[in-house]
Amino acid sequence: MSLKNKIKTFFTDEEYEYEYVDSAADESSYVEEQQDIDTRKKGKNVVNLTQMQHATTKMVLCEPRTYDEAQEIADNIVNRRSVVINLQRVDNTQKKRIVDFLSGTVYAVKGDIQKLGAETFLCTPDNVDVTGNITETIFPGDDYERGW
Repeated sequence: MSLKNKIKTFFTDEEYEYEYVDSAADESSYVEEQQDIDTRKKGKNVVNLTQMQHATTKMVLCEPRTYDEAQEIADNIVNRRSVVINLQRVDNTQKKRIVDFLSGTVYAVKGDIQKLGAETFLCTPDNVDVTGNITETIFPGDDYERGW
């Protein structure tokens, strides 16, 4: 021990005070604070940009020829990928089976299925928000009829 430390300890009388803290009370107050923070976060649309930079969103285009390919399409939906399905190359009975199967898959992942055309569907998982409508028929007087 150096001379400097000896003098310091001689002149300073260090007394330690210990304070007992109830850990259960601290944990309950911590949980309450976290719940308050969570409720505040739910009211706001805050997105962490660092997480968004690493997240990649994919869309898969499928043109099945048989009902057996529906499971591959469903796997993409379960893996949180949007899928556009063109059913032009499938007969009518298999079209219905594929759409029914994919409707159940989309329901299971809380997603959405929309008809884009006569034989084209869009299946999206819950992390994809789709807005807008596509009209199926052209009415007389529409801009589309005039070539716009």
